[in-house]
Order: sequence, then structure tokens, then C-alpha cells
Amino acid sequence: MRIDKEQEVCFLMIDLYCKKNHQGADCPQCLSLKKYVAERLAHCPYGNTKDFCSTCTTHCYRPDMKEQICTVMRFSGPRMMLYHPLVAIQHLYQTLVSKLRKQ
Repeated sequence: MRIDKEQEVCFLMIDLYCKKNHQGADCPQCLSLKKYVAERLAHCPYGNTKDFCSTCTTHCYRPDMKEQICTVMRFSGPRMMLYHPLVAIQHLYQTLVSKLRKQ
């Protein structure tokens, strides 16, 4: 369940980034990033007990893909409140709870 939710949030962020920066949706670069994200999440060692990747202790992205997803998240994160407010609030809440549990 959590992996599906994380994938949904990542895909929404990638779609928003692509739409605003690549004058369209689903360009080859963004499709490649989506495929990579889905692949990494499918092979996550923590399964559905994991936190969001941003708070995870094990980083399983290649450095080049990590840089791409960070760029996407830096751009899309603040804009999610405008385009997908409910998803953004849920994500923020779950991230905060996850960080508090680790302390």
C-alpha cells in the first residue's frame, strides 16, 4: 500500500515537472524516470513497511537518477499544494510522522 502511494506521489510530481518544463507530458526523459522509480520501488527491501524515499535510510537510486528525482521534487514539491493539495498534505503529514518516529 505504501509503495503504491509513494509511486503515485512520484508520478504526479514527475508529470507536473514535465508539463511545466518540457512543454508537454510524458517526454522520453520523464517516462524513463517514471520507469526507474517504479522499478526501484518494486525492488524495495522494506516493502510496504517503508517510509517515503526522502526519509529512508537506504538510498537505492543511482547518483544520476537521484539527481534527476531531486530536481523534479525541488520543482514540484512547492507546487503540489496548488495542483494536488490533498496529496501534498497527506505526504507532508506522513513524512513528519515518519521523521518523528525515527527520533
